[in-house]
Amino acid sequence: MAQPSRVVFFGELLLRLSPPGHEMLLQSPRLDARFGGAEANVASSLAIFGHHSVMVSALPDHAIGHACAGELRRHGVDTAALHYAAGRMGMYFLTPGAMQRPSEVIYDRAGSVFAQTPAADYDWPRLLEGAQWLHLSGINLALGEGTAEAAMAAVHAAHSLGVRVSFDGNYRSKLWGERAKDAPAWIRRIMAEADLIFGNDRDIALALNMAFPQAQADERFHAAACAVFEAFPRLSHLASTDRRHSSVDDQSLIGLLATRERTYTTASRALTGIVDRIGGGDAFAAGLLHGFLRGMLEQASLDFALAAACLKHSIPGDVNLAREAEVRAFLQQEGFEVRR
Repeated sequence: MAQPSRVVFFGELLLRLSPPGHEMLLQSPRLDARFGGAEANVASSLAIFGHHSVMVSALPDHAIGHACAGELRRHGVDTAALHYAAGRMGMYFLTPGAMQRPSEVIYDRAGSVFAQTPAADYDWPRLLEGAQWLHLSGINLALGEGTAEAAMAAVHAAHSLGVRVSFDGNYRSKLWGERAKDAPAWIRRIMAEADLIFGNDRDIALALNMAFPQAQADERFHAAACAVFEAFPRLSHLASTDRRHSSVDDQSLIGLLATRERTYTTASRALTGIVDRIGGGDAFAAGLLHGFLRGMLEQASLDFALAAACLKHSIPGDVNLAREAEVRAFLQQEGFEVRR
């Protein structure tokens, strides 16, 4: 039996606090706690799909940090590379939206153990040994110079070892704050080193200081793909979703994937009665990486990725808990009867 593919993830682990149901934040004196984080969500989903996911991060050496690590292990993620130190856990507060009221996020991440861990503390040649992919996001760049430099060191080490790099732009203006003017330069540095970028036309426009005024989403994506392939010779794939909103609860989603030769799209999928959309992009990223790791062709990988993203919208929390068989059943449209 073949060994599972080894994928290394670098990013901050977070505690998510949200009110029950569709309540406003602190409408009642209760908050539900869940763990997540952009890279950790992808790591957990890939582990559930059967891959060897290795999480590289730093956590506080107290009950909350160790509970977070335990949650990752419950999903099958390898936590041996986690670093523990005195300090605090990064958090965010989510007020779930409903109908015409959008969801809202409040970050509380300043000074976390992850943000304070020096770049030199990560031994990337050792951490990346035997890996097929390194996956990381632009959130690392937003949290401070130290985490940004650590991300760059990870990418350089990946190149020296022949490990492919997957980068999700994940631009968050609230996280960049006063450093927002530095965001395009940092994002360009990482994009220039990536084999696969998860990003839409807005991400590419920010990085390249360009505009894509085309009327249709697929036209903007194609124009952005042409620009990013010209700017970054190493890049082989650009992937994104396009979301249409009727309300917070009713939306539709399509998947887009570009290579240097052509662009692939999926059928539009209706998302009616959304349970939780947080982590949908991470589920899409995990699905596409799964397809590539399993040797699927581009269209099949994209279809699988979008199906995984759609299923995530039915699952509370940040992580897509759907197994490969459940994603394939969704693709085959096996209906909504109880599976007995």
